[in-house]
Amino acid sequence: MKDRRKLSLLCYPGMPRWLLKGMHQFPASLFCFILFFSLFGFPQVVKASVDAVQQQRNISISGVVEDSKGEPIIGANVKVSGGTIGTITDLDGVFKLTVPAGSKLVISFIGYDTKTVEAKNNMKVILEESALALGEVEIVAYGAQKKVTVTGAISSVKGGELTKTPTGSVSNMLSGQLTGLTTVQYSGEPGKDAATIFVRGQATWRDSGPLIQVDGVERSFNEIDPNEIESITVLKDASATAVFGVRGANGVVLITTKRGQEGKAKISITTSASIITPTETIDKANAYDYALFYNKMQKNDDPNAAPMFSDEVIQKFKDHSDPIRFPDTDWVEYCLKDAAIQTQHNINITGGTQSVRYFISAGAYTQNGLFKQFDLPYDLSYQYNRFNYRSNLDIDVTKSTTISLNLGGSVDNSYKPYTGQGSEGMLKNMYWATPFSSPGLVDGKMVYTTTEYGLPFVGGSGMTYYGGGFMSTSVNKLTSDIILNQKLDFVTKGLSFKVKGSYNGSFTNYKNGVASIATYTPVLRSDGSIAYKKSGENSQVSYKEEESGKARNWYMETGFNYDRTFGEHHVSGLVLYNQSKIYYPSTYSDIPAGYVGLVGRATYDWKSRYMVEFNIGYNGSENFAPDKRFGTFPAGSIGWVISEEDFWKPIKPIINYMKFRVSMGLVGNDKIGGSRFMYQPDPYGINNETAPNRLGYGYFFGINNGTISKGAYEQARNNADVTWEKAFKQNYGVDFSLLNDRLKTGFDYYKEHRKDILLSDGTAPSVLGFTLPPANLGIVDSWGWEVSLKWNDNIGKDFRYYLGLNLSYNQNEIVEQKEAPLNNAYQYAKGHRIGARSLYKFFEYYNENTPQRYKEVFGQEFPTQLQTLQNGDCVYVDLDNNGKID
Repeated sequence: MKDRRKLSLLCYPGMPRWLLKGMHQFPASLFCFILFFSLFGFPQVVKASVDAVQQQRNISISGVVEDSKGEPIIGANVKVSGGTIGTITDLDGVFKLTVPAGSKLVISFIGYDTKTVEAKNNMKVILEESALALGEVEIVAYGAQKKVTVTGAISSVKGGELTKTPTGSVSNMLSGQLTGLTTVQYSGEPGKDAATIFVRGQATWRDSGPLIQVDGVERSFNEIDPNEIESITVLKDASATAVFGVRGANGVVLITTKRGQEGKAKISITTSASIITPTETIDKANAYDYALFYNKMQKNDDPNAAPMFSDEVIQKFKDHSDPIRFPDTDWVEYCLKDAAIQTQHNINITGGTQSVRYFISAGAYTQNGLFKQFDLPYDLSYQYNRFNYRSNLDIDVTKSTTISLNLGGSVDNSYKPYTGQGSEGMLKNMYWATPFSSPGLVDGKMVYTTTEYGLPFVGGSGMTYYGGGFMSTSVNKLTSDIILNQKLDFVTKGLSFKVKGSYNGSFTNYKNGVASIATYTPVLRSDGSIAYKKSGENSQVSYKEEESGKARNWYMETGFNYDRTFGEHHVSGLVLYNQSKIYYPSTYSDIPAGYVGLVGRATYDWKSRYMVEFNIGYNGSENFAPDKRFGTFPAGSIGWVISEEDFWKPIKPIINYMKFRVSMGLVGNDKIGGSRFMYQPDPYGINNETAPNRLGYGYFFGINNGTISKGAYEQARNNADVTWEKAFKQNYGVDFSLLNDRLKTGFDYYKEHRKDILLSDGTAPSVLGFTLPPANLGIVDSWGWEVSLKWNDNIGKDFRYYLGLNLSYNQNEIVEQKEAPLNNAYQYAKGHRIGARSLYKFFEYYNENTPQRYKEVFGQEFPTQLQTLQNGDCVYVDLDNNGKID
């Protein structure tokens, strides 16, 4: 009877009585056939009937959504699976809906696993906290923290985002990816196009570069294959960098490489090719315009002067009737390609068992230069090739003991023309060259013009580098780590011990191959044909110089870590000792450089709502005297997740999450211009010249014969009190997410007071007779703000999109620089930003009315300018009112 009642709902007016009467006797298959026939036989009646039946099947339901602790979840999304019907829970976690009977409900909320349940009345749905949200961590100094409990100013980017940028240098990939990080690329030369990095701008006129670590060890990261990178984190405020002490003031960049995960082996192969083009080229005057403008310039300077370029020569430039003797060469087009190719390939394998996990990677990168390759037996254009390899292995020796072995490196080779002046010189020559200096290569001959046929001068050629040889550089780098992690839960739960040893080594080989080629000048025969006069001979490549360099350093750290939860309270702590030794440093390469230090950290949070963190670094630098070598650098921070408070519940469906952060502390900078041992007293130099003394200085002991005796001279007086720069930093930040976590926003405002910046006191009188030693006298204030906006959403099931915007602003002001006395206050760097230029103040371009206008505007006589003015020359303002521009 129950089944027959269900079937009777499908009856409609006009159905035959014999069908109604015997319906319950029919087999199910026969009934389906009759139903199919009936639906198509009476379409208009059925349509109305189906709508009525659908209305009868809608049911009203209600329910409550709670977390695992029984707390109501406010603003949870409740939606019919596959449909558009939906609502959100109220302040008590309650929802009400009218849905089709038998529907499935999809219930979701930020930080919780999505759950699908059958729709029914008086529901109670419990959402579990997402394991991903609970486990989402941020890399910090010497470890990691839950992202929700981080109180420092930290920005990070996943490695997958980096591989979307087609460039071989990781520093260039970071451009625009992180707030507070500025990248400046000064060169596009293959293999040397890495950007210079600044964290929150510059706060010193000394070295402003951040400390860069790869897997916790100071290393270069531009040569790393981006496919090997798991994440890059930038530590910006004192709370995040205090543990680095004398090396933390300029910020820290942490690169973490990928590691294996338990599971079947996964093989990933990526390959890409991209086109490199000149960003912008400068349009130059052709030979005809060059000659016309030159003659006009000459006439403006001296109306009576004869034109430099004759009408005959100008006509030759115009009609191109004699392109060998009177060429018109666009050197940019002649020397540069329209585009070059770069490729990147990588294969990596990851996987492992419960006790052994691995990540293995090999990659290759090639980049071609934009200079054309002419017919020579060696490469003339720029070339760069790099091979990368990495193997990260984790072995669980026991349930509490893990050994990690990391091995990585790169082999790169670069080739370029031998010019003696680098790529900048090549570009400069190309743009400074005159268009009529050479027609370039003619039938394989390097042809230069001559003044014998009416050219007033020849000028430089854009191909001065041609045939001069080549330079090659090969660099082989190796890095390795061995790490032991030992859990000490048998002592107390949450305690662990770690010891780490690392080695970095590199070997560099430079080779210069020098050659020469014959050059030719055109000679006009009597029959009008062109012959060539040869100068010099072609020579084979000879190796002028072959040099090699090496570098290596060791690093060691050991420490205890504690991480434990007591009910609603979570505490963690870190005590760590580290030491490093750098062999073959850039200055005094025969004396190793070293660092040693202690690190401490303590954190506390209650229900991930209130957070307190304290960091301290006690470390030293061998750049300073023994009693000035060590320092203490404390920093603290607090955080408050206000969105977890009860009073936030009414607006939590809109502003899902909000956290306030405050930090302040002291950090240092020991980068003092690359110098070492400035604390050593009164060093003397020895005259190594053949002359009796060195540039008129030096004192002789014994017989002065000018060859055996060498005069000694006082180089400078040093300062035993030299120490590091000190930076007191403050940071105020807020993080929040809206619209069900689709929009994430962060804002930070920061201030820094940097003092004890090393400089030479320019206020001291010159009668002392020697240059004063550097002293810690400089002061700079800096400040700024950062905004990060991230929108993450999907359209349908298969399309997800992401939008991001990073804004950063930084400014600084020199408070003290101990400058030499100047005539006027505006001439001092004090009060201006670092790097500000002192320039003349422009008034207008000169014409015959300029002196009178100047008098009307400034109320003083027109000052004597830098030179006798012609129409169109720049006129400058006399700022100190002394009647002249000086």
